[in-house]
Amino acid sequence: MTDRLNTIFGWLLFAGVVALMLRFVMGFVMPDAERPEQLGYVIEGVDTGDGAAQGPALATLLAMGDAAAGANSFAKCVACHTIEAGGAEGIGPNLHGVLGTAIATHAPGFAYSSALADHGGEWNYENMDAWLASPRAFANGTKMSFAGLSDPQERANVILYMLENGGGPPLPEPPAEEPVAEEGATGEAAVEEVTDEGVDADSMEAADAG
Repeated sequence: MTDRLNTIFGWLLFAGVVALMLRFVMGFVMPDAERPEQLGYVIEGVDTGDGAAQGPALATLLAMGDAAAGANSFAKCVACHTIEAGGAEGIGPNLHGVLGTAIATHAPGFAYSSALADHGGEWNYENMDAWLASPRAFANGTKMSFAGLSDPQERANVILYMLENGGGPPLPEPPAEEPVAEEGATGEAAVEEVTDEGVDADSMEAADAG
């Protein structure tokens, strides 16, 4: 019995040695292919998700906006801000006429955070849109705890409501729309081109026959 077990173990050991040798030899004959840095194929014109989705321009959103809807959204702000002329300061400053003013200077005597005071610039439409989207991203360290408005159209509506309460710079002009070619005109041009080519071919055949 012992001899039989020894024989079995001997054959197993021999098989293992043979397998290792075969693997070693195959490594020379068929080396592993290098792994490509980028797997698959890149298809031109397909969004890979690296950039943020582009929506309408701010000027377009302002042109399509609704100040009345902005008043409803501003209800989220009244716990900290007033917006009527001469309104009292609360946790945040009164916002009447803030558009177009230098950042962190609109309400003299208000204790603005150093993060906002050091930002620089003015409350133009682009800066106000960025501030309403995320105050902390606009001025890291601001005391304003409001998370922001994620909807671009809602932000535009709020800006229009602020514009109605104290005025501000002229609204930016929406970008011009690109002209769209008329399908009918394109089709007619294509037919005319084909017809011309057909006439030229007939003329050539007639000349060859003569």
